[in-house]
Amino acid sequence: MPRTADAIIIGAGVMGASLAFHLTRAGMQRVTVLDKRGLCGGMTAKSGALVRMHYTNEPEARMAFAALRYFQHWKDIVGGHCGFTQTGFIMTVTPDNAERLRHNVAMLQAIGVNTSVITPQELRELQPLAQVDDLTVAAYEPESGYADPIATTTAFMQAALRQGATLRERVEVTAIRNAGGRVVGVDTTDGLFEAPIVVVMAGPWSDRVLRTGDIDFPLTPQRAQVAFYRRPPELARGHMVFIDGALGAYFRPHGDALSLIGVGLWKPEPRPDPDAYNETNDPDFITAAQARAARRLPSLRLAEYARGHAGIYDVSPDTRAILDRAPGIDGLYMAAGFSGTGFKISPAVGACMAELITQGRATFVDITPFRFSRFQEQQPIRGAHEYVLPADFGHRI
Repeated sequence: MPRTADAIIIGAGVMGASLAFHLTRAGMQRVTVLDKRGLCGGMTAKSGALVRMHYTNEPEARMAFAALRYFQHWKDIVGGHCGFTQTGFIMTVTPDNAERLRHNVAMLQAIGVNTSVITPQELRELQPLAQVDDLTVAAYEPESGYADPIATTTAFMQAALRQGATLRERVEVTAIRNAGGRVVGVDTTDGLFEAPIVVVMAGPWSDRVLRTGDIDFPLTPQRAQVAFYRRPPELARGHMVFIDGALGAYFRPHGDALSLIGVGLWKPEPRPDPDAYNETNDPDFITAAQARAARRLPSLRLAEYARGHAGIYDVSPDTRAILDRAPGIDGLYMAAGFSGTGFKISPAVGACMAELITQGRATFVDITPFRFSRFQEQQPIRGAHEYVLPADFGHRI
């Protein structure tokens, strides 16, 4: 196995796999991906994997819109299978957020997203079993849906390997090496790997890895849970993907028989360690999440719990990703802080980071708003019309 490369990617989740694909597609064949566990062995596998474009800020909306084309044309662009299922997407908000939703839909339409504001009656026509009495408006995206996070990551990596990349599993990076202000490689549990480019894409472990290079990367780990339920006969044909800002939950179909339900920040708890935390559902979460989603789709009250898990969000100070060069060390790059909403933009992240590395700037989507220095500059990414959501929702849209 080679120990020298043109680029080393730390992290074999969907972000690392996407970057490996895009770098090798751009002609950089000596790309080595290192992961302390293995392909999709971290938080990607626990993603809710929604594919939607509804955001309150334009930079993330542009990333999600650019990524949608990949999911829609996966076989042609990447090859293999990503499990994208077009169900349609609904965003609900409380009546006091209705005007904000109208502004956000107008922003999304202006950048090309196929979306519209719909009435409760129109929502009921789309989802006849939905309860809509508490709503005045909702947003609808007919082209959105969900994907399979493991299949997506695997397809990206398999394509990267065909294009010349190398994957080293169960190899933990212990330190970033630099000399004279330039990165030269990484120390690992399997020895030294040398490269003039190192990219940290290690999810909630990213701050630890960057700290070995004297980079203070602001991440807060946050435990989040999802649970899967067997749909009752009334919902045998499935339902759309919902982010229910009015009720504080999100839910989507999962294959032919299950529905996934999530609540972001379920309840306050100590700062979790991504290497040692409770990866199962809390018993009270199982009943509470189901009850919350059932307020929108009452048939879910009859659903049976099948399984569930918890993961760790890598939360940045403004809950938006950081995509940039690392300050003070040439050749060191970082992409983390996705805050629980990164999966859907992973194709665009890989494309943009590959351009930043090989061309000096990203043109696929402008990632300047995601720069590391925005916090020092006091220019966090904020939407002009952000929603007021339930405190335990966990995400900012």
